[in-house]
Amino acid sequence: MARPDASISLSALARLGFVELTSASADLTELSELSGLDRVQLADGMVAADPDAAVRGLVAVARRDAAQVTAVLTDPAAREAAWRLFGASRALGSFFERHPSRLRADALLRADLPDAAELTDRMLAAVDADEGFARAADAITALRVEYRSCLSEIAAADLSSESATVAIAGVSAALADAAAAALEAGLAIARTAVAGSGRVGTRDEIAATRLAIIGMGKAGARELNYLSDVDVIFVAGTADDGVVSEARAIDIATRLARETMTALSGVEIEPPLWEVDAALRPEGKQGALVRSLASHLAYYDRWAKSWEFQALLKARPLAGDADLGADYIDAVQPKVWTSAERSDFVESVQRMRERVTDHIPADDVPYQIKLGPGGLRDIEFTVQLLQLVHGLSDEGIRTRGTLESLDALVEGGYIGRAEASAFGEQYRILRLLEHRLQLHDLTRTHLMPRDDEGMRRLARATALADSATGLQEIWDDVRRAVRDQHTRLFYRPLLSAVAALPAEERTLSTAQAGSRLAAIGFRDPAGALRHIAALTSGLSRKATIQKHLMPVMLRWFADGTDPDYGLIAFRRISERLGDTHWFLRMLRDSSGAAERLTRLLSSSRYVGELMEWIPESVAWLDTPAALRPRGGAALDEEARAIQTRHSTIKDALRAVRALRRRELLRTAMGAVLDQVGVDEMARALTEITEVTIQAALRAVRREIVPPEDDAMDFSIIAMGRFGGAELGFGSDADVLFIYDPNGIDPQRAQQHAAKIVAGLREHLTDQRVPLELDADLRPEGRNGPIVRTIEAYTQYYRRWSLSWEAQALLRARGIAGSVKLIARFTELADSIRYPESVSLQGVREIKRIKARVEGERLPQGVDPRRHLKLGPGTLSDVEWMVQVLQLQHGHRVPDLRTTSTLQALDAAVLADLMPADDAERLREAWVLASRLRSAMTLLTGQTKDVLPSEIRELDGVGRLLGYPDRAATVLEEDYLRVTRRARRVFEKQFYG
Repeated sequence: MARPDASISLSALARLGFVELTSASADLTELSELSGLDRVQLADGMVAADPDAAVRGLVAVARRDAAQVTAVLTDPAAREAAWRLFGASRALGSFFERHPSRLRADALLRADLPDAAELTDRMLAAVDADEGFARAADAITALRVEYRSCLSEIAAADLSSESATVAIAGVSAALADAAAAALEAGLAIARTAVAGSGRVGTRDEIAATRLAIIGMGKAGARELNYLSDVDVIFVAGTADDGVVSEARAIDIATRLARETMTALSGVEIEPPLWEVDAALRPEGKQGALVRSLASHLAYYDRWAKSWEFQALLKARPLAGDADLGADYIDAVQPKVWTSAERSDFVESVQRMRERVTDHIPADDVPYQIKLGPGGLRDIEFTVQLLQLVHGLSDEGIRTRGTLESLDALVEGGYIGRAEASAFGEQYRILRLLEHRLQLHDLTRTHLMPRDDEGMRRLARATALADSATGLQEIWDDVRRAVRDQHTRLFYRPLLSAVAALPAEERTLSTAQAGSRLAAIGFRDPAGALRHIAALTSGLSRKATIQKHLMPVMLRWFADGTDPDYGLIAFRRISERLGDTHWFLRMLRDSSGAAERLTRLLSSSRYVGELMEWIPESVAWLDTPAALRPRGGAALDEEARAIQTRHSTIKDALRAVRALRRRELLRTAMGAVLDQVGVDEMARALTEITEVTIQAALRAVRREIVPPEDDAMDFSIIAMGRFGGAELGFGSDADVLFIYDPNGIDPQRAQQHAAKIVAGLREHLTDQRVPLELDADLRPEGRNGPIVRTIEAYTQYYRRWSLSWEAQALLRARGIAGSVKLIARFTELADSIRYPESVSLQGVREIKRIKARVEGERLPQGVDPRRHLKLGPGTLSDVEWMVQVLQLQHGHRVPDLRTTSTLQALDAAVLADLMPADDAERLREAWVLASRLRSAMTLLTGQTKDVLPSEIRELDGVGRLLGYPDRAATVLEEDYLRVTRRARRVFEKQFYG
């Protein structure tokens, strides 16, 4: 007799995790009495997810067979294992209550998981199978009891593992093998049942009927749950036409399939195991339950949908005729891996995943482990889509299981190691949650508990957390992380692009590679092949990823204007970045970065050459906001910070020039990718130039002007398009240099000013992206002094200036140096450029100069109509027209006092100085010519003013302006029409 022991108090039971303390105390006392072990001894080593259920379950079994329970509980290790098992699974507790003899210490303490051979042998032995026929009297019950005995051993080993998440793969495989063994034994029962009925076929005919049971889904992938439908497909045939014809064999096999399903899921004394679900067969539940191999293949060739091939990805023979099963897999696998060639395959898989989510009841969404956002399906669909898209050309990723497939995708370079590691761990956690939930009652559930007690029990069962709150945090974190990664990988544009590739372009190893490159637009296929070989040769991970990227990127390069240059530039950038971890990962995983990079490099040499020097700029492609201009204030702050970090002018201005190049590249990338409009581009280019000049002036002045002469003022005035804040790519920076001695010795001030100008030109020289400070608009032009005092400017403009110099001042705007001096110059300029009246002779002189410019400044041999700056109806016409109106009416109309051409044009319309229709035609011509100049610089990397006549180059310019491919003639016609109409307006308004 057990001795009474009160040391296990109610508070002690509470500490052990019991909830119903009084009942638990009574149950523990009863168990003590039945087993002969005292309460302290029984409680020793008690670790149970649900202690109340554990003690109730053991008491129930002990009431049936106290000796069997006592034998287990006497062994400390077995007792601990029993507490774990009964606390994790009420259903297995009920099984042992029905069959107490199955509760054995050796089974509970088994350290290894049973393998497929052992499981099959045990279940066939349970039904006394002989040559495929079951001989046991109550074979169905025997099979179900043996299956649950095996299941309890798997669960015991699972619960005792050091790391439940690490054990997931092995446990899931063992569960799948147990299901396959049960199907094999169930088929033996079916053969005996069909033979005994005498209605379908003789024993010989049944023996000659070949039936293969193909596992699908988790069963096929060997990643089954504790309680899940087992998805199957039945394939049949005849082993001997002389014994049974194929048609009759199909009829017999259909009866065998139904009897097998009944043996496992029909209502009997021992509860069913699980449902055998054949809904994934051709035509689903409306189709024949069993088909021949030929019938299956005919269906897959003609009628199957994309999702059916995705389902076949995990197909594996489970039971029945092994050779027929192998034949089936061999026949369907090529169809699986070519299914991604179907039109809209990727999009159809993506839509199917979305439909699965949409059909979840709204109340269940936050609790769904399997189907909900951030659940198992997100991981599985992502992995399967990556496999199906890339598996056609890479046999190394043709795997079934999710975890092994993740490893294969990493090895193949299709997914990053960090992403795969995170996905793998998240998958294990989700599967562990699912396993423990199903193990509790052996029910088919995928929903997290909705109450705190259920969450606490699950937290203890999984050992993932100590409390319900802790488990909830883990669940929320995992769902969020899975969803984020699923969204990024599942919807990556590269998948659709790879799937859309013609089969012959998926690899680059065939002898026809050169001709294919030529066919898609490469002008130097041999050179392209050399670059491809340099990028993809070797066994490094970098080369592996390049091999996967290259077929798609070549297609995208070929869509650009100059695919040959695009590929060369890509190679150089790749080599500059070396083994930088983020580069190729971003191209592979990012939402469109690879396509944007190919578009940039094959459309713009200006961008490509700068990216070779600033390869880290590739990272901007992953974030559209990074392609937006940063603004003058941010750039000025950075430039000032640069100057504080460098002690020498040389180092400081080298960094400032690098800042300029970087921001010019950012703006160019944004312009090519349509992230930046023409007005924003002009403003950004102007601000970049202003900040660069301001930083240079600060540094040079500090270097040249000694402290005792600091009173001297020096300023820079922007002129031309720079003054109008209308810079384009390749525009010069027209400027005037001005100073005021402000009390210091004039000779010394003049020397300082000259040295400042020289220093600016020296330190702003940039061989990669030239910045020329052009002072040709100064008084007396190139014959005049490069820098003057404010008094000298005043004297000159009031006594000697010509009409064109007053006209030039219309766009004068101070941009650097002394604010006071800029204000004085602006006041001077206003008095010249906005006179109270302009003489008739002055207007005639302006018109005469305009006519002379048209005749003298056009380069020889150039078609005047194609010159974007000086040609009829182009920039010069519009700007001279606007400037004449400003000179004539600026004094009277304040809105005309602007350095911006387009703002002045708008003001002229508002002041009734020009009809709105005429102004619109001038605006259209000015904007188009400005865009064309920038586009030509972006395309070629060179500053050009003449519209190209070569079709390929003109087509490239058109693409940058948003024209479709091969629209060079359309662009040319648009340009000539727009400028022709603008010229008519100009001649009417300017010459009268």
